Parts: sequence; C-alpha cells; structure tokens
Amino acid sequence: MSSSRNIGLQSFFSSLIVFFGVCLFYYIQSVSKTDGHYIYPIDDAYIHLAMAKNFALHEVWGITRYQFSSTSSSPLFTFVLSCLIKVFGNNDQIPLYFNIFFSIGIVYFLSIYYAEFFKDVKKTVLAVIFTLFFVVLHIQMLSGMEHIFQVFLFVVNIFCFYYRDKKRYAVLVFYLTIFLMGLVRFESMFYFVIFAFVLILMKKWKEAMSILVVGFVPILIFCYFNYRQDGYLFPNSVVVKGTKLSLDSNLLSQLKTIFLDNFILNISFYKVGFFPVLLSAVFIYRDLKTKSFRDAINSNFLLVVFFLLMICHSMFADLKGMFRYEAYLLIGFSMVLIPRVKDLFFDVNNYIRKEKIITLLVVINIILLFYKGWVAHCILENGGKNIYEQQIQSARFLHTYYNDSKIVANDIGAITYYTDIHLLDIAGLGSTEMIPFNENKSFFNNKLKDFLTQYGSENKYEIAVVYEAWLQGYVPKTWKKTATLKIKNKVTVARDEVSIYSIDPTNEERLKKNIRSFNWNKKVNVQIMD
Repeated sequence: MSSSRNIGLQSFFSSLIVFFGVCLFYYIQSVSKTDGHYIYPIDDAYIHLAMAKNFALHEVWGITRYQFSSTSSSPLFTFVLSCLIKVFGNNDQIPLYFNIFFSIGIVYFLSIYYAEFFKDVKKTVLAVIFTLFFVVLHIQMLSGMEHIFQVFLFVVNIFCFYYRDKKRYAVLVFYLTIFLMGLVRFESMFYFVIFAFVLILMKKWKEAMSILVVGFVPILIFCYFNYRQDGYLFPNSVVVKGTKLSLDSNLLSQLKTIFLDNFILNISFYKVGFFPVLLSAVFIYRDLKTKSFRDAINSNFLLVVFFLLMICHSMFADLKGMFRYEAYLLIGFSMVLIPRVKDLFFDVNNYIRKEKIITLLVVINIILLFYKGWVAHCILENGGKNIYEQQIQSARFLHTYYNDSKIVANDIGAITYYTDIHLLDIAGLGSTEMIPFNENKSFFNNKLKDFLTQYGSENKYEIAVVYEAWLQGYVPKTWKKTATLKIKNKVTVARDEVSIYSIDPTNEERLKKNIRSFNWNKKVNVQIMD
C-alpha cells in the first residue's frame, strides 16, 4: 500500500506539471488578447459572480442587488464564491483560483487511485493525463464555472467507493460527497437514483435508501426555500432548459423529444458518450454470459451505474457547451474503464491480438480525446476574447452611462456583475416574469411582444441590449434600434452581433450620443442607426 502511495505521489507531481503547463499556455494566450486581464470564455461564469457578489455584499440571493432571483444553476458553488468574496473582497479572479485549488485535488486523487492498479509511475501518469484531457479538464478549470467542483466530488466519491473496505473514513466521505453533489449540479440526482436502483437490483435496500436520503435531503431543503421565494422548485435555468415530462396532451411530443431528439438522433451523444457506453456494454455483456446476474452486476457495479447514467443524462439533460455538462460522466467512465484495460498498458501487442474489439473502442476514444482537445483549443484561444469584446464592453458601457438604470438584456452575467442595473432578462434566467415564454424550449409569439411593450413602458425601462435574433421577430414597435455591436471570429458567444434599443422614446438621442462618446474596444464594430 505504501509503495502504491509513493508511486501515486511521484505521478501526482509529474501529472500536475503537464496539466498546469497546458493551462498556463492557454491563460497567457487569453490575457494577451484581453488587455492583460483574464476573462472567462463563457458569460455564465459572471452569473455566479454577480449572485455571489450580491449575496456577500447586499445579502440578496439574486442576479441584481434589488430582488431575489434563482439564477445560479449551482447554489453551493455560488454560495462558496460569496463566502470567498466576503473574506477576500470582490475579485473576478476568485472562481479561477477556486478551480485551480480543486484541480490540484483532482490530479492528486486520480494519481493515488491509478497507482493502486498500475504500480508504475509512467503508466500511472499516462492514465492520469489521459483522464484529464479526455474530460477536457483544462477548459473546465479556465471557464470559472462549477464543473471542476462537480468533477472533484465525483473523483473523491469513486475513490472512496473503491476504498470503502480498506479505509475507515472512506464510507463517511463517500456519503459526504453524495450530500454535496446535488447542490453543485442538479443532474447529480440522476446519479443518486441510478446508484440506488443498481443497489436494489442487488437486494441492498438499506444502502439504496441511504443514498437517496443523503442525496435528496439538501436538494429538498433548497427546493422548499426556492419555492417560497418565487414559486418554482428549481433554479430558473433548470426550469427553462430542463426537459419536461407531464401527463397531458403534450405527452407524445415530450416522449419524442426525450427518446428521439435528445438520445437517438442527438449527434452530441455519439461524439461524447456512445463509445464509452459501448465499451462498458462489452464488459458487462461478457460477465453476464459467464456469471449469475447478481455477480455480474456486482463485478461491474460502477460500469452499470455510469452506463445507465450516460443514457439518462442524454435524455433529460444537456450534452453541449464546452463539454462541461458531461464532464462528471467522463471522469466516471475513465476511472472505471481504464483499470479494466490496464493490460493494454503492459503488453500492447499481445492485448491487441486478444482483444481486437476492445482495442478498437479504446482507439476511437483516443481519437475523441484529440477531437475534444481541438475544440477546446479553439474555445480557449478566442473564447475570452469574444466575451471581452462583447459582454465586457457592453458592461463597461452600461456602467459608464446606465449603472443603476432599468435594462432589458439576454446575456446577463458580465453586465450584472460589473454594474448595479435593474434587469429584465428575456431568456428567463434572471427574471421569473419571462419563464413562461422560455420554458420547455418554447417559441416566442405576439404574447411576448405585447408583454415586453407593456412591461417596459409601465416599469420605465430605458434601453435593451439583446441579440435581435433571439426575439425571433417579435421586437416591440415602440423600441427604437439605435446601434449594433459586431465582433469577429465568434466562438463562445451565441451571436456575433448585439443590438441596442431605446425603450424610452425620450432617451433615443441621448443614447446615440452616449454610444458615440464611449471608448469602445477597437475590435468592436459599432454602427449607429440613422
């Protein structure tokens, strides 16, 4: 055991140097394009920051300081950020430091875990490096989002599951990670349910109930609190983006979306999850042929869990967006599958001759690693630049001229973090008023147009900073388009052009004057309407 630990520690330092060397390269690349300040490649990172700032400084759980809004999809991550802001001050780099810390933890636990199987430094390092880049962990770390925290909890959870009979603390930490997972990402509920389901298949009722109780208690407490505040059980992003299944006239359409659109015809599933699922299926099938059902499930327990979890996630959650939503799944597959193919590391030629199908599936997964690495490269090379030129410039403009004004917007992270605006979010993430127009992937109609016209007038909103295409042609007639802001090389933003509208008819000329006077970044093409 001690020799394995020593191998793990040596592997840890070697793996850390490689991983952070790659991260440092992309960090330098990014800041060289954003005037020396690191900008996250996705606006959602600033949503967490805005809510954390408001909770730390104003004791308001909201995207603005004025009212409650359940905008964060990761309540625990946002809460931890707010504690850090309370202690260290309001610094937009805090999520990056947080992710660096937990990335080190991920590399450490992976190194100790794989060393137990490989008993060799070079092979352990290879397994760790493959896992880190198969999960595309460098983009997760640099994104400033909660997915590093989620991956860390899953790594520790699987690590403790493996050591549950060897270390006294392992069972306690296993349940602690279960307790925290659901409030970091709500998709973790799938994990609890499937884990419990597989335990039930093995007639382990007590353990199954323990998993469900420990996992769901914190989620139910949050849901109760959230419902008391805005009438919804889950955060706005989950309500708006989540797949619904209701027993009404739309049932057949919903089933078609779940099984056909989200799963069978989902190209992202085949890019991300199909081949790990297929590789797992081969191992499970082989054991089912030679062992009893219960013994086969027992010897492939986590493989069965992640096999079902991947399918469930694909049907009910998301598989796109910088590979972040599936990161926890891929870390699980890696930790379970790599030890199953460890002989490939020791005797390549012999393994290939004996295991042609498995070798082929491993090679395909390696190809997928390089594919995801290339996509991550494109995102990290220009993602921060995109956000800097679009969201950060919009935020700077609003801070200069409309810092506490009433604004309609759609990408709401940076503009709420760097300002004190009042907000109406047309995407519904920051405004419950807009949820009925957005939930269940609804299309806009004249009801939205009428609502925006009336609501904007009655509540004296001044300007709108939106993607015109997102309004799907239902722009209120009373809104006057005053300018567009266009960027090049769109990678991580939804559209390359933002439109600025004057909602208050008396504000149009002043708005144009402010746009002309503002010192926009030279890469932003500003066009003022005549």
